[in-house]
Amino acid sequence: MRVGFIGTGEIAAAMVEGLSGRGHELLLSERNAQVAATLKGQFADVQVAANADVVAGSDVVFLCLMADVARDVLIALPWRADHSVISVMVDVPLADLARLCAPAHDIALTIPLSAVAVGGSVLPCHPESRALIELFGESDTIINVPSEAGLNAHFAASALSAPLLTLMQTGSQWLADQTGDPQGAETYVAGVFAGFLRQMSEQGADFDQLLQSLATEGGLNATLKEDMAHAGAPDALRAGLNNLKPRLGI
Repeated sequence: MRVGFIGTGEIAAAMVEGLSGRGHELLLSERNAQVAATLKGQFADVQVAANADVVAGSDVVFLCLMADVARDVLIALPWRADHSVISVMVDVPLADLARLCAPAHDIALTIPLSAVAVGGSVLPCHPESRALIELFGESDTIINVPSEAGLNAHFAASALSAPLLTLMQTGSQWLADQTGDPQGAETYVAGVFAGFLRQMSEQGADFDQLLQSLATEGGLNATLKEDMAHAGAPDALRAGLNNLKPRLGI
């Protein structure tokens, strides 16, 4: 498949890494020339071209721009009715994409994160995209979301990444202060949570079950969880997610 990328930031780079070596032709825009050149040097199946040439030479086009840039750039590109367009952009709804990418009509929204580079990530998608399934269905889990509002709620949920990683980083830094071993502390904290995620994927456990297994009264986990609840951490997280709703049209 001929796969183009308009915009070459971190997420585009992760998708290119995930797709490279699978027999596709990958065509990157010059928008971030340094990233594009690095990817071309790293992967033999990557070429770099101007935006118009990326669209003209691709069957599937991923849109990886900031919203204000997208509205200026996309409308001038040579879209075809047989294009499959997949946007990873927040703040650009399907109605706008239909206008900006006309006459293309096979248009979908998805939310790749950096883990798509190595496989095993989760890609919510609306509406269903056969192109996305063909490209990432074997290596990653694709969740078909029935509404655009629901997909936007997944955008909000994806913003959990930085807060949760910050908590893990804080915990590992605290551990390193006690042990004098920053690398070992980070490896331990990351490994603890990787183990819980394996339980969820391999054993079908859910959050309730995992929390119940850590709920021994007076135990360390229960004590720290209660302290964080008293400090308002769960309420602050919910409030932060709710603050994203107006921007995302939820």
